[in-house]
Amino acid sequence: MTKKVERLDRVIIRFAGDSGDGMQLTGDRFTQETASFGNDLSTLPNFPAEIRAPAGTLPGVSSFQLHFADHDIMTPGDAPDVLVAMNPAALKANIGDLPRGATVIANTDEFTRRSLAKVGYTEDPLSDGSLSEYKLSRVPLTSMTVKAVEEFDVSKKDAERAKNMFALGLLSWMYNRPTEGTTSFLKSKFAAKPAILAANLAAFRAGWNFGETTEDFAVSYEVRPARLPSGTYRNITGNLAVSYGLVAASRLTGLPLFLGSYPITPASDILHELSRHKRFGVRTFQAEDEIAGVGAALGAAFGGSLGVTTTSGPGMVLKGETLGLAVMTELPLIVIDVQRAGPSTGMPTKTEQADLLLALYGRNGESPLPVLAPRSPSDCFDIAIEAARIAVKYRTPVVVLSDGYLANGSEPWRLPDTASLPDLSVEFAAEPNGEDGEFLPYLRDPETLARPWAVPGTPGLEHRIGGIEKADGGGGISYSPANHDLMVRSRQAKVDGIARDVPPLEVDDPDGADVLVLGWGGTYGSIAAAVRRVRRAGSRVAQAHLRHLNPFPENLGEVLHRYDRVLVPEINLGQLSLLLRGRFLVDVIGYTKVRGLPFKAEELAGVVQEVIDRAE
Repeated sequence: MTKKVERLDRVIIRFAGDSGDGMQLTGDRFTQETASFGNDLSTLPNFPAEIRAPAGTLPGVSSFQLHFADHDIMTPGDAPDVLVAMNPAALKANIGDLPRGATVIANTDEFTRRSLAKVGYTEDPLSDGSLSEYKLSRVPLTSMTVKAVEEFDVSKKDAERAKNMFALGLLSWMYNRPTEGTTSFLKSKFAAKPAILAANLAAFRAGWNFGETTEDFAVSYEVRPARLPSGTYRNITGNLAVSYGLVAASRLTGLPLFLGSYPITPASDILHELSRHKRFGVRTFQAEDEIAGVGAALGAAFGGSLGVTTTSGPGMVLKGETLGLAVMTELPLIVIDVQRAGPSTGMPTKTEQADLLLALYGRNGESPLPVLAPRSPSDCFDIAIEAARIAVKYRTPVVVLSDGYLANGSEPWRLPDTASLPDLSVEFAAEPNGEDGEFLPYLRDPETLARPWAVPGTPGLEHRIGGIEKADGGGGISYSPANHDLMVRSRQAKVDGIARDVPPLEVDDPDGADVLVLGWGGTYGSIAAAVRRVRRAGSRVAQAHLRHLNPFPENLGEVLHRYDRVLVPEINLGQLSLLLRGRFLVDVIGYTKVRGLPFKAEELAGVVQEVIDRAE
């Protein structure tokens, strides 16, 4: 039987099921095959914080959304075209996001009376007509998987667990995805368990064959590779990109990389990844708590290494005292804060960008430090190198504000030409710098205001270290009011001066708009997609995005005053808006949500259009 193949320009798929159903693995494998095929893509993993939430319940639903296309895309998509629901909880938790006409593939084996009652269904939605506006495909995924693997020596539980591979095989057939990568992955993952390997391979092939032979799916779909700039690409998540960026920064500076970290969601993957790269001189230390992690990293910086610590919101609070010490000692230190929903423990696996004011002001005294934020998963690589550049050049701690959406989401990344990466070579102090032959640890570079970096043990460069205020130049303990005022202002001037060393803010304004949309961090994709929609509808709007949040680019004030209205979308309650109003006296328009999810492009497009309409 030859089935019809339809060509599409883009598709949004969401896999949803219990947190034990392997939805993240399924989505990741579909993503890897899609990346190898050459589509542009963006992903949104969404899973509960509990290690294993109660099976079959709404809090236990885990999902993975993938948007792939034959052209450049910016977001994981607003609404799925296809929902794979492994149980009633997955259906109920996600059905509200589907547009009319979307396809629902439901695992009928799990729609039992008990499972339906567990999530509040009084009738079976697969048969009561409530899904009539969708294309419903009833597929007994569990029983078909068990049947497909019955010849192998696996338990009933292991046989049922392979149903995610059946679903992956079916969707791979539907969208003509390659299969070689998944086959190789399974062979590697289950190399020591031949029966489990055989069962998963059989389930995967059975899903593909089911799509090929059943009359339930009469059409498969083709999404051709995207036309991207030439180069070598790989799929990458934000956390992986940060890790690679830090390793690259280590090589570019010539410094050994030391990571002092305490595991915390969603930053832990950086520790996991960097621990694999000892051959590049990377040393990782899993500390007993957040305070020990940052203390070790600062000690490594004092000893001449590229010191890094990783964390999320609650850990940033605990690291505050040591960050103040890093400001006082003026040592290079990189802090990666992968933001999550708060306060307190909050929602550990959900995204937010509400640590901006914490990063800027969450320490005692006047303790300024640079703050950067990547705009996409792949940009996390570049921002890690930029953080290292600023840290070692200006002898200062630097905070990088990533977030859960960027950290776990993925997109194609074009591998950079290593020759194009900046030379960040570091020169340590090698001899005394005072007129009388003494070493002055706080004698500042006239251009950067950075102090010398003297590695402990260098003869003649012994100096006092610690958190008590230092005397200008000599670095001894000082309680002089005039000296304290001078040192506070000097540290602030050093950070302020970094603005001369960062690129001016670029504005995308092809039509001379009156309204500017200004964002920062992980909102870039949603804002860019919304701006595209508004322009296609015939309206004029400009877009700019901040990667340097302290200090701001030197031209930011001029950019803000150029437009009649400035809209600032944020996944917090208006923190950047507060800063812009106070610094530039511009009454920006804030648009905020704190739902643990990224903005939808359609939603932002509507907000942008409203602002444009009011401005006319």
